[in-house]
Amino acid sequence: MIYHKQFIHPESATWVVFVHGAGGSNVVWFRQLRDFKKHFNVLLIDLRGHGRSKMNHLTAAEQYRFDEIAADVIEIMDHLHIEKAHFVGLSLGCIVIRAIDKLAPGRAESIILGGAVIQFNKKINVLVNMAQLLNSILPYMWLYKLNAMILMPSRRSAQARKLFIQEAIKLGKAEFGKWLSMSREIKSQLNEFIHREASAPVLYLMGDRDHMFLPMVMDVVRRHFNSTLRIIRNSGHCCNLDQPDDFNAIAIHYIKRITEKKQWHRSPVALQM
Repeated sequence: MIYHKQFIHPESATWVVFVHGAGGSNVVWFRQLRDFKKHFNVLLIDLRGHGRSKMNHLTAAEQYRFDEIAADVIEIMDHLHIEKAHFVGLSLGCIVIRAIDKLAPGRAESIILGGAVIQFNKKINVLVNMAQLLNSILPYMWLYKLNAMILMPSRRSAQARKLFIQEAIKLGKAEFGKWLSMSREIKSQLNEFIHREASAPVLYLMGDRDHMFLPMVMDVVRRHFNSTLRIIRNSGHCCNLDQPDDFNAIAIHYIKRITEKKQWHRSPVALQM
């Protein structure tokens, strides 16, 4: 099983599962953990190949698929007897959460997507194609640093860039190549998710300076009945790191509201009505 760490709340029955993006690890949630574990049970994971989830049993030639990565998370939830949870994702981790929802609809109480990757526009296609072309020539960290600078160019995002670069160093060239090779599948997954809503309510948390993805998220939210968008000021792609207090307050309030609403619908008084 992939690496995981749980934090049990003495009173709450509500679970929150955090899913990081490509090149990161559960460390990217260090500014969320303290606030969230005050209210909920928390599950942190390292996706396959990241952090402490080394996939030593796989050969270098074996590639990853999003359904397999999603299944890793579902396996952990089953192992810990977590029937339902609120999922919080960042960047490409948002695609993993949507893949979980596709494989196991109903396991998500709600879905919170920070710095969500929704579509590949022309700029992103250029970046991906360039990375695939140069990956066999240049050190992978050069490519990762360049992409990090393009996605998070502002001074406010300097700490987020530094953290992701540190975690990407731990990832290694082989794992970087496996995730990079999934770019074609990413496009297919995104196309499906744009046209099919999730089985649970979705909250998008986007930085107002996330120039690459915010416009596309705004368009999707206008078309999806079950989605809501909150824009966090003075923040870039990794809004959970740039403005953690705002991110935490909005996400925690949303989870509580969804939980209370579902509890009310399940109560005897509501059933009698």
